[in-house]
Amino acid sequence: MKATIYKGNKTFSVIDKEIAEPKEGEVRIKVAYSGVCGTDVHIYHGMMDKRVDIPETIGHEMSGTIDAIGEGVTGYELGDKIVVRPLDDRAVKPSDKGFNHICEELKFIGIDSPGSMQQFWNVPAFTLHKLKEETDLKLAALIEPLSVAVHDVRLSGLKEGETAVVLGGGPIGLLVAMVVKDTGANVVISEVNPVRIAKAKELGFETVNPAEVDLVAYVRKNTEGRLADVVYEVAGVQPALDVMTEVAGIRARIVMVAIHGEPKPVNLFKFFWKELKLIGARVYEKEDYEKAIQLITVNELPFEELITDVQPLTKIQEVFENIDNNPDGLKVLMDCQQ
Repeated sequence: MKATIYKGNKTFSVIDKEIAEPKEGEVRIKVAYSGVCGTDVHIYHGMMDKRVDIPETIGHEMSGTIDAIGEGVTGYELGDKIVVRPLDDRAVKPSDKGFNHICEELKFIGIDSPGSMQQFWNVPAFTLHKLKEETDLKLAALIEPLSVAVHDVRLSGLKEGETAVVLGGGPIGLLVAMVVKDTGANVVISEVNPVRIAKAKELGFETVNPAEVDLVAYVRKNTEGRLADVVYEVAGVQPALDVMTEVAGIRARIVMVAIHGEPKPVNLFKFFWKELKLIGARVYEKEDYEKAIQLITVNELPFEELITDVQPLTKIQEVFENIDNNPDGLKVLMDCQQ
């Protein structure tokens, strides 16, 4: 079979290797599609070389079918369509308080262990979520990032009729906006990239360029002065941190979706003055995956518009180079059987 390996120094190789039999408690997946995540791009840039066991096969946004079943695994049949929730939480401890998805010794499959950018992939069966037969496997590769968005919106407690502001119109920002819309809330996307602004508008979202329009004044005018009930900080840049407390209304909830690797200035006075809440959101839980699967299966939202390219597995080096050269793109999928 063909497998890709990250070798460090912005280099991937495609190798031939034997197809391994699944161990006890594992299944072997014939991988259909594997999406390229922002984390994968960070790995490509060498930002996670101390964490990734180089050389390594990476990837965690995927879809596929069960190709072989290991001893002790029940509830699945050959050919079942599935996705993997890539969290290995077997090292959970009492101090984790039952929140296995963010347990202290959590291992992220596809980063801390081999991932999905290969033709066949052996994983623990407890990571699987079964799909319906009619589910489109190409769209199913979006279930992992969509689960992030579902988790973010669920933790925010967003209600129908409320107003949400999404700071950042990249893939996760657009998915958050879709889930917000599905909840029945109003949503405004704040984005400065003209290509992403155009895509957000094409998808039917109200979009503001804060470099040209005063975002706070815009939201204030369109909410009779109430401002946002929920703010999702997805951009991960200082201007977003600066505006998130300004555009938030009284007792609003701010959800920190972006990863900030270093301490950043935040206007804490606004939390006191408006009784704001700051909510951290990391990965997802089982119920978020099931909700994402439901949304993809029903397919009433424009998920397919987020897929900007599909390339064969053998072109993995070219794919990552193209992402560097075209950062305006949204979601690139690898066809793992080509």
